[in-house]
Amino acid sequence: MRIAVAMSGGVDSSVAALLLKEEGHEVIGLSMQLWDHSNEAGRSGRCCTLDDLSDARRVGWALGIRHYVLNLEEEFGRDVVRPFVASYLAGETPIPCSACNARIKFATLWERARGLGCDAVATGHYVRVAEDPVSGRRTLRKGLDPAKDQSYFLYDLTEEQLAAARFPVGSLTKAAVRAHARRAGLPTADKEESQEICFVPAGTRAGEFVARAAAGMGLSLPTAPGRLEDSSGKALGGHDGHFRFTIGQRRGIGVSATERLYVLEVDAAENRVVVGPARELDSREALVGGLRLIAGPRTAPFRAAARIRHRADEVPATVFPAESGEARVAFDSPVRAVTPGQSCVLYDGDVVLGGGVIKRSGELRVES
Repeated sequence: MRIAVAMSGGVDSSVAALLLKEEGHEVIGLSMQLWDHSNEAGRSGRCCTLDDLSDARRVGWALGIRHYVLNLEEEFGRDVVRPFVASYLAGETPIPCSACNARIKFATLWERARGLGCDAVATGHYVRVAEDPVSGRRTLRKGLDPAKDQSYFLYDLTEEQLAAARFPVGSLTKAAVRAHARRAGLPTADKEESQEICFVPAGTRAGEFVARAAAGMGLSLPTAPGRLEDSSGKALGGHDGHFRFTIGQRRGIGVSATERLYVLEVDAAENRVVVGPARELDSREALVGGLRLIAGPRTAPFRAAARIRHRADEVPATVFPAESGEARVAFDSPVRAVTPGQSCVLYDGDVVLGGGVIKRSGELRVES
């Protein structure tokens, strides 16, 4: 089988290519040029830089496989970066990695891989794909190592995409992955993991990036003065833009109080940020938009374990889907800092049922 491996220049994708080659597959390395980092300093700990592309090329040489670099900057800017900026301006806190996986790695990249005669595309994600013994459908499962599981970022892959996807390191721990890399003498064996958002310059907060990038994308910044207030509507001060805040944020609010204050609400329309004590962060329900279930849509309520952010604990919940594609997710116990723009991913044990994007929290009604 000819398999394209999305090689980021990190150890995980390097070992994915190694393992597939050792299984006897014809492996082609595909690296993506997604963002121009040439004017940035201090790029250590980022992904998708020129150094990463160089590392991926060196791994290709070490493995004796063909390696190509694809320039996908236009697609990445259109499908990932611009929606990221627009989402912040709408008062949300988006997850660009999920959009990159669904729209770039398993859509655009897979299209290019098919053009090279590939039968599948592989990545270094810590997830697994299995076939349901009853239905025969492909299912997405958590990575075997709970400390590295990345299923939260891949919930919206379609069954067709899962059928073409390979995740060779999903059944390994990080230590085992590094051991494989050292055994094979790969130059990425001890490379540090990438951190933060790849296109936001090191040392720059997301809100600052949004402020700089919006004008070049034809997106408008708020014109009304920024207002900070408590949940009763009492004015507490001003701010430089609602897009600089996210639900649950404690630092950088700029208000002195007798108790710690957290961001409770971000109102984009009024350029208003509501703050309050931690106890006001709890929610019993979330409205989820764009609900996508891997096995297909459901109309009746169902039980699931819900995760509202990466690394958050799962909470038992009842999901009430609507024909509109929205769903009300009612948690069995209060959940802290339910944040619009983040994903709500639904699980049944280690099986990913699907998920959607959080639109708001609180006591909700969902229109069919």
